[in-house]
Formats: sequence, C-alpha cells, structure tokens
Amino acid sequence: MSKTLTYPDGAAFPGRVAATADKSTAAWPMAPRAPDGARNVVVAVLDDVGYAQLGCFGSDIETPAFDALAERGLRYRNFHTTGMCSPTRACLMTGRNHHTAGMGGITDMAMGFPGYHGRIPKSCGFVPDVLRRAGWATFATGKWHLAPSDELHAAAPRDRWPLGQGFERYYGFIGAETNQWAPQLTIDNRPQAFTPPAGYHLTEDLVDHAIEMISDLRAADPDKPFFLYLAFGACHAPHHAPREWIERYRGRFDEGWDVWRERTHARQLALGILPQGTALTERPAWVQPWAGLPADERRLYARMMEVYAGFLSHTDHHLGRLLSFLDATGETERSAILALSDNGASAEGGPHGSVNEGLLFNGIPDDLADNLEYIDRLGGPETYPHYPWGWAMAGNTPFRRWKRETHEGGIADPLIVAVPGIGDPGAVRPHFLHAIDVAATVLDLSGVAMPEVLDGVVQEPVAGRSFVPTFADAATPAVRETQYFEQFGSRAIVHGGWKAVAWHCMGIKYQPGDDPRRPFAEDPWELYRVEEDFSESRDLAAVEPERLRALQDLWWAEAGRHGVLPLSAIRLFALDRPSALRARQRYVVRPHAAPVPEEVAPATKLRPHAIVATVDLPASGAEGVLLAHGGRFGGYSLYVQQGRLHYTYNFAGLEETTIQAPDPIASGPRTLGVAVTPGEGSAAHATLSIDGVEVATGTVRRTMPFRFALVGAGLTCGYDDGTAVSSNYAAPFRFTGLLHAAVVDLGGTPIVDLVAEVERAFRTQ
Repeated sequence: MSKTLTYPDGAAFPGRVAATADKSTAAWPMAPRAPDGARNVVVAVLDDVGYAQLGCFGSDIETPAFDALAERGLRYRNFHTTGMCSPTRACLMTGRNHHTAGMGGITDMAMGFPGYHGRIPKSCGFVPDVLRRAGWATFATGKWHLAPSDELHAAAPRDRWPLGQGFERYYGFIGAETNQWAPQLTIDNRPQAFTPPAGYHLTEDLVDHAIEMISDLRAADPDKPFFLYLAFGACHAPHHAPREWIERYRGRFDEGWDVWRERTHARQLALGILPQGTALTERPAWVQPWAGLPADERRLYARMMEVYAGFLSHTDHHLGRLLSFLDATGETERSAILALSDNGASAEGGPHGSVNEGLLFNGIPDDLADNLEYIDRLGGPETYPHYPWGWAMAGNTPFRRWKRETHEGGIADPLIVAVPGIGDPGAVRPHFLHAIDVAATVLDLSGVAMPEVLDGVVQEPVAGRSFVPTFADAATPAVRETQYFEQFGSRAIVHGGWKAVAWHCMGIKYQPGDDPRRPFAEDPWELYRVEEDFSESRDLAAVEPERLRALQDLWWAEAGRHGVLPLSAIRLFALDRPSALRARQRYVVRPHAAPVPEEVAPATKLRPHAIVATVDLPASGAEGVLLAHGGRFGGYSLYVQQGRLHYTYNFAGLEETTIQAPDPIASGPRTLGVAVTPGEGSAAHATLSIDGVEVATGTVRRTMPFRFALVGAGLTCGYDDGTAVSSNYAAPFRFTGLLHAAVVDLGGTPIVDLVAEVERAFRTQ
C-alpha cells in the first residue's frame, strides 16, 4: 500500500508522483492567500478609560483623533466589557466568554479552577491565528496580559505569548502594566533589557512600531491585508505624560469631580450618547464631596486629573499619527478600525490617589504631605501616579461604581467603529454589545469563520455575534438578549432589557460593614429596567421580586454553563499556585541576562538571605551594579561606586538606605557580598563583606513586605534595568570590571506568613 502524500501542513498533495519526474505532475505548496479586496482590521484598545472620558462620549478632555474617527464612523453607547483587563482581552481575541477562556480574573490573580487559571485553552482559538492561516499579516503592539503570570520569564513556554497565539510580530509589554518612561519590553518572544533614550515615551514607541510593521509589509507585498492589535498602556496607572501635555490642563479641573460630572452628563445628553431622560446617579457616600475637601487636597487631586487628561490627549495624538499614516498610504479606504476601552475608569488609586501605586499592593498608606512634595513632578519619571477614586467615578459618568465591579461603571465602555461606506457617519447606535461580539465582528468583516477544529483541537463555539448588520441600519434587531457578568464575586445578568446586579466586597472597603468574607448568599441584588433607566438610577428589586428571582436563576444557569464557579472575592497574586520552577535555596545569576520577573526571582523579602558576587577588578578600578532587583519605586541594589562596595535598599520610592564600605576594594579576584537579616517589624540589618570579611553594617528601617511592583521590577545582574534602584547612580550603570556571577542564598525561611500578611493588609484598607 502506497503512502498518502501530503504537504508539510498536512494537506493532500494534488499532483502525481510516479517513478520518474517526466511521468509525474508537480504541485507546489503555497502560502494561504486572502481573497482579493480583503480588509485590513485595526483594533485599538485603551486601558482603564471610562465611559465618559473621550470627547466623543461627552468629555472635555481633548481627543480629536478619537472624535474624528467617531465622526466618520459609529459610536456604540451600549457596549460592555468584563470590568477587567485580561478577561476583556480574552473576549476580544477569542470571541468566548472570559470564564470559558479560563480568564475569569487577571492572570496575576489566577485561581486553581477551570474558569480562573489564567491559561486560555487551545479550544478557544485566537482571531489572529485564524486570520493568519487565511492569509492576513498579523501584528500586535502594546499590552498583552494574556499569558499566565508564572510564564513570563525566559525559561517559560511561549505558546500563550503573542507569537504562540497567531501574531507574527510583537512589540510591547507582556504583563499588566509598565512604566511609560522606562518600560519592560518584549520583542517577539524575547524579553529585552532596555535603557530608554532621552525623551522616550512608550505610547510614541508603540505607534512607531505599528507603522514600521505595516511599512515593512507593504515593502514586500502591496496587497496583503493585515490585522493590527494596538493595545496602549494608556491610561492605566502609572499615569505618565510629557509635561507639555499635562500643562495644557492646568486649572481645568479645579472645580472638582462633582461639577465635572454634572457638566459631562449634560454634554452626553446633548450629544445623544445617553438616551434622553437618563439620570445622573448619585455620588456614593464613600466618595468625598469636592466642596468639603481641604484646599491642599483639592489642589493635589486636581493636578492628578490634569496628569490623567494629559496622558489621554497625548495618546490620542499618537493614535492620530497612525490614522494619518493609514490615510497617506491609502490603507484607510480598505480598513475597518475599531477603538474601545477594556473596562471602566479605575478606582485603584483609592480615596486620595498616589504618587506611587505600588504602595497599595504592599498595604502602605499614602501620606498627603509626601504626595504634595511631588505635585509639580506628577506624571514624570520620578512618580508612578494614580488619581483618586472621585475622578474614576466622574470618568464613568453617568454610572455608578468602576473597574472590577459589575455595575455599569465597571462594564460600560466606549466603542467606536469606522468602516468605509457607513451610510450615516457620526451616528450613535443603541445596540447592547459585549466584548465577545468584537471578535465575531472582526471575523465577519474579514469573511473568515472560526473553524470547528484548529490545530487538531475541537473548538468551543464562538459566543460572540457579529454586529456588522448594525453598520447600515440603526433599526437592526438586537445582537444579543442575554449576557452574564462576574468579577471578584460581583455578579450581574442582562436579559430582555432588564439587569440584575449584586455587589460583593473584594477586599477594599468603602464603608463600615463591607466584608469580602460575607456569604455570597447575603449579597443584596438590585434590579434595573436598563432599557428605560440606562444609568441604573432606580432600583426596582422591591417592586419586581419575581422578575428579580427569575434573573438570579438565569445568572446561576449562565454561571454553570460558562465555568464561573466557584465564586471568590479575594485573589492574591496566585500565592497558593505551585511554582512552575523547581524550588531552590540558591540562585546563580550570570551578568547581562534579561531581567528575571519578580514572580520567579529569589524571594528575599522578610527572610534572611545573602548575595555574593565574584569579580575580577583591574588595577585601574571598576564600578557598576553587581545585582539589582526592582527600581525607582522599590528594590535593592549591590554595587561598586568610586571604588567602594555599596548596598542600597529603596523602600517604596519613599526612603533610601545606603550602606557603604569605608575603604576602596583592592584589585584582583574578589568576592563582594551582603548578608541581610530581618529585624523588628519590617526592618532589616545588612552587613557588607569583601572576601568574607565584614567591612560595614547598617540598619534598613523599613522593607517592603510583598512586591517591589505590581508587575516588572526584574532582577538583573551586571546592570540595573529601567529605572535605577538607587539615586546614587543612573541606570543601567553596567559593571565595568569582570563579573563572573552573583549568587543569592536564601538561607532562612520567611519570618511571617506572607499570605496572611497580605490578607491582613487588604482587610485593613
């Protein structure tokens, strides 16, 4: 029996093979080719931008590029997301609900259950993978946040990184957030050590690379369609923007969030973004009335909003550069462009905002006096800021609540669609949509279907529905009647123009009585006729108890069908997840390797440890970093400067402690080290040694208990990546002698139960 002949991709060989070539028929394997006239598709995703923060959705923040896109396209006023970044992005990329895709929460806070483990199953194929196989070029720039947080290091598998999910080129940051001035970058499958040049900002860089990818494609093929996923870091914290963009807004927010919210609501009604009669919901009791704030707080909080507005306008400007490039090169005429935000405005800055968001994740309270010292530097490289939750409330006008919750403030978001040939450009569409519908629409626009089997894996049905029919006719029937929501135990269900919603405390307390451990059965449910009460202003639970019970039953049915259970409110960076790497007490780090993410770096916090670097020092001397972990907003560094050994501990960007050897280091082979022992509270004692001999000792008054940063803050050997841990030097401060290796010895066990400490910190906020 002869063997069936196939091409490398498994397709049957259509030619004929005989004994000799003259009696055989050749047939060449060919790359897939998209149909003639196939569209480019651009999906631009903003981060943490609320429903009311774009000009075309009622804001007075200047966003001319988004506004122009809306003028030639459509705005969807009833578009919804999941309320968080990773889950929404999973919906956008796969067309499946976030729990079906294993992304019930962000990857960093995964749980060991199918709906929450943070590993999108191969049964949920990605839109770019399908398009690539159909002949599209596929590019991604910016935020990913769709790979498990324990698989973001150099030894991790790459199958859930962008290139493993169908993108051919990638340039961006792989985790949840990054410093916009000094980002942790990944190019394709390789984490990068990166020292930003003068004047650098990530947003500009992302757009530059998007333009470059398209230009490279067109240099080789003038016709091949492309799919571009442009996921901005903006406007997620840290709120970073060039000073000239921030200064445009000086004084613009001095009247505060209450007045801003009222004026924005009026503009939304005038624009037709809101149905006439939509009420402005009341400011909740836990958000301070602006008029009652002390003058210093008003001054600081107004400046924080100026920074945010400058960040958004700066981002809009660079989106405009991309749109202008598409216009100039003739690509706009064949491109569908979708622009949206991934969730509502973020309240993660808490009641007072912060100059360093990392304080929140270590249970460290902000200090007003400290923050005021930075007021003129907010948004610059010395800060890692977030605004107070009063501005998040305003950014979600007219809705209640915000990101991470399932009231409309968390899940209602702006969506703009611009496709050539729209008959009523500038119109507002009322259709209820969800992020899963974006994926289905992209496939429809491309004339491509999600296959039933992809790479040998049977696929989950696409839950999204295309809303292409709504482009031509506002009277097109609803795309969907039913959609469930869940985030950190808060739940909601929309069905037939009604919405039932239950809020559950996720650990951050707004008012007395809030308790994340309250039984879910005790959460009060609210009921809204959202078809008539767009902003959820009139709770009808007491009036329509039977309807509410029916919707609750429907939520449980949807939860069971999509893998939502079990419910959990507190998810603490997956601290109980078994490590993907073998446990060890001794880490050997070689110089100049890519940064090691905090997830898999030596866990030195609150435990005895020692660092020893082996070097050869020339007679002329040498200096530079031996080992550093963290950056400007928290970390430690062992380094040589002016011939002497130094150890600096940076506590949350608030306090630096430096211990310095009194004498220069002699030339030749040397072992340079520091031993750190926990002291009382969060203090630590550090002892410097040269060739095993103690040369200096000192006390670090405060150390960080949990993380140097939410993401990033890598461990580096021979240089300091991104921002410098110590103000004594500028990054990268590469070691100029011969550095063989640095060894980190975790000789002791942690002196506290870290999980218990983090839970305690969240409970006391």
